[in-house]
Amino acid sequence: MTRTTETQLASYLSDAHSIEEQALAQLRAAPGIAGDDRLAAALAEHLGETEMHERVVRERLDALGESPSRMKDLIMAVGGKGFLAFAHSQPDTPGKLAAHAYSYEHLEIAAYELLARVARLADDPETEAMANRILPDERRMAERLESTFDATVRSSLAAVGSTDANEQVPAYLSDAHALEQQSVGLLRRAIDVSTAAQLQDAYRAHLAESDRHAALLEDRLAELGESHSIVKDAAMRVGALNWATFFEAHPDTTGKVAAFAYAFEHLEIAGYEQLRRVAETAGDAETARMVDGICGEERAAAATIAAEWDVAARAALAEAGGA
Repeated sequence: MTRTTETQLASYLSDAHSIEEQALAQLRAAPGIAGDDRLAAALAEHLGETEMHERVVRERLDALGESPSRMKDLIMAVGGKGFLAFAHSQPDTPGKLAAHAYSYEHLEIAAYELLARVARLADDPETEAMANRILPDERRMAERLESTFDATVRSSLAAVGSTDANEQVPAYLSDAHALEQQSVGLLRRAIDVSTAAQLQDAYRAHLAESDRHAALLEDRLAELGESHSIVKDAAMRVGALNWATFFEAHPDTTGKVAAFAYAFEHLEIAGYEQLRRVAETAGDAETARMVDGICGEERAAAATIAAEWDVAARAALAEAGGA
């Protein structure tokens, strides 16, 4: 193992620890604000698993003579609490919380997929085995969260006091449009900063899909006599630019971009799954049919990124000077 490879492995372990710290910050408080019993139970069940994950990652860092990054951990923990405050401030807290948690589980999945591969390239079977032991827990939690979408949509509609789901379809369409605007910004930056041709091709193909998705959503909103939210879209575009700055500040840009793009695809998937359920509840078959098609393309885009974890790990090491 070269010194650069060793350093990068320690960095990935530190990243994983920071992600678990943010998860803990969320899971300790989220059940109390979930607004849905099934979601609260899923979040509470994962807390014990997450405490174990944090411990074994910390112990592995210690075995390698390293320690968690206090600054990363603090930033991530504060970020976790900040999102909870945002979700709690929204009238549809159950849906927002479920969508974010679903996306966050996929960020964790991406982090451990990359960590396992970097450990293998660094000839560290203990760290690789640890990552592969944690991954099934994260995947099961993602499945549990997806199984709550029916319940969280019902709870969200009840929370906003809507007796007519038709009133909420435009709001959910507007949220989806704002997510597509952020997706477009992220994908454009991802193409520019990634060094792996396979991933650049995947981002480029999905960028064209995202532009088309945004246009479809605008058309559907217009047919319903509504328009997308300029304020929401502007906020999401700013978020995309901030993420791009974060990516470029790291020496392993391609790996970071792949992980965040994978997580963001699942935020979109969650949003569309919820929108489809709201449309079906409202008897809006046209919106439900459109959204079902879009959601299939989002799932395919996520699968394409996941198929390139080996490429992303090698590119990340090369960018850091370790390969």
